[in-house]
Amino acid sequence: MLGYMLTTVAEVNGESWHIRTAGTHVIEGSAMSSRTRDALMSIEELRGHHFNQHRSHQLSELDVQWADVILASEVANVNFVRAHFATTAVTCVQLEMFVSRASRHGSIADRLAPFAGHDPSPRFDVVDPAGGDQAVYQQCAQQLWGLAQGFALLARTDDELR
Repeated sequence: MLGYMLTTVAEVNGESWHIRTAGTHVIEGSAMSSRTRDALMSIEELRGHHFNQHRSHQLSELDVQWADVILASEVANVNFVRAHFATTAVTCVQLEMFVSRASRHGSIADRLAPFAGHDPSPRFDVVDPAGGDQAVYQQCAQQLWGLAQGFALLARTDDELR
């Protein structure tokens, strides 16, 4: 969900971000669930995307090497990246922690630096809606949409983000 949201926010704001999406525990090539699609479609600004073209992708070493930052939704995601890609120098941040605690001053690199070694906290988890009903998916989408916009405000001035 977040990838579509950040792509939309970047397009609307004229940002030159390069966004890739990948999961930590996916079945490679799977289509997006109807609940996920419907939750995304409930956000008016996202309705222009072709969600049926999406296919899941397992996070790989190449993805991690490519990224300047990895935005994670849950403690488990941050821990997965650190455990499997420990030698790669990339900042993996728990999205809600970053949006709520990051400095409003300096470059995006300066804002991200304090989070490179942060201990993730369940308090900042965006709960994975898998297995929930449509209302759970809607709630997750709304939470992520707010966080995507918050991240955009923090990253807006830095053209080097990808």
